[in-house]
Amino acid sequence: MLIHVVRPGDTLSSVAQEYGIPLSLLLNLNQPPDPARLAVGQTLVVRFPEQVHTVQQGQTLRSIAGQYGVSVRQLWRNNPALGGREQIYPGQTLVIAYRDAPDRGALVNAYAYPFIDAALLQATLPFLSFLTPFTYGFTPAGQLVNLDDAALLRAAAGAGVAPLLHLSTLTEQGSFSNELASLALNGPEVRQTLIDNLAGLIQARAYRGLDVDFEYIFARDALPYAAFVRALAQALAPLPVVAALAPKISAGQPGLLYEGHNYAALGAAADYVLLMTYEWGYTYGPPMAVAPLPNVRQVVEYALTEIPAEKIWLGIPNYGYDWPLPFVQGESRAASISCQYAVELALRYGAEIQFDAYAQAPWFNYLDEGGREHQVWFEDARSVQAKLALLESYGLRGAGYWNLMRPFPQGWQVLDAMYEIGDAPT
Repeated sequence: MLIHVVRPGDTLSSVAQEYGIPLSLLLNLNQPPDPARLAVGQTLVVRFPEQVHTVQQGQTLRSIAGQYGVSVRQLWRNNPALGGREQIYPGQTLVIAYRDAPDRGALVNAYAYPFIDAALLQATLPFLSFLTPFTYGFTPAGQLVNLDDAALLRAAAGAGVAPLLHLSTLTEQGSFSNELASLALNGPEVRQTLIDNLAGLIQARAYRGLDVDFEYIFARDALPYAAFVRALAQALAPLPVVAALAPKISAGQPGLLYEGHNYAALGAAADYVLLMTYEWGYTYGPPMAVAPLPNVRQVVEYALTEIPAEKIWLGIPNYGYDWPLPFVQGESRAASISCQYAVELALRYGAEIQFDAYAQAPWFNYLDEGGREHQVWFEDARSVQAKLALLESYGLRGAGYWNLMRPFPQGWQVLDAMYEIGDAPT
């Protein structure tokens, strides 16, 4: 895999010719917002086929997979034009394998709301080990608040992806409730009712594990929270329990986001942990990268002092922000955008995309129709590659993406080129 950074005058045709690959392949791997125009500084993922197959009359995707000893999921990943579907036609060229196939595996999880676009979900599922529908809540009595997850579960089953039930203290108002968490963590009857209800639902809906995400919990509840996760792991074994962790850099880090998450205790209690290594750049903060690489690295290095590397999933953001300038604390609000839409903005306003070497993230400024300046930070192939490289350099077990709701084709190609995406443990 190579990552090409678009120069003035580049076109998809000229880039494909430069690297000696079919234009159709370059287009399918990246699915740029406007194939007729490229923004200076935009990235394109370039992959080199090692083995291809021309579909013959009567062949199916599954018969071709069997012929070459590869999985249908890998054929979907190699051929994003399939969109995760099995329909093929005679004369169609399929990539069976690319050069420099990865030799290191990784587990991959991602979150999705029930209202995700069905085609987007189907196209992305082949790149996942786990899918986590977002989110189940619970009442003060320990009863679960239902989630309309049926379509997500059907899609995951069809793609061979293991679903994880997501439990959080998120309220209807969209905030995490530390009071609700405290009720469940410190009330024996509520806690047991919640555990029993989770076990029943997981069995009833064929979930393959649990992701627990209690945020902003009281500092005094740190150890009760770890005990709760341990009780869940015991009740659900051998199904895995994942604990989502705030991005801490020290054990005693102050702040409501951090104090209730004891890395050592939660790491010992859970089968896996997800480091939520994103949101340094956020809606109400000043313009900056969502996940600057030095910040991410700092969290990983602290986590490794408390938790075995083989339990750690690294959080990867699949979004960016568009800030109106000048930034005024308490007044300014950035719009959350997709990485594809960021490139659309650069094209619309003639902006040249820059790359911050320290943060390892792309950004640009533009003037809107009203003459107001904006600054955009987002993710591209380079920034994702830099973050995913931490899995190998630190021996981490996998990655968790927030979230699937927006398309990012080249980001999934970077993942596939770097790691063999593992099936969920059975």
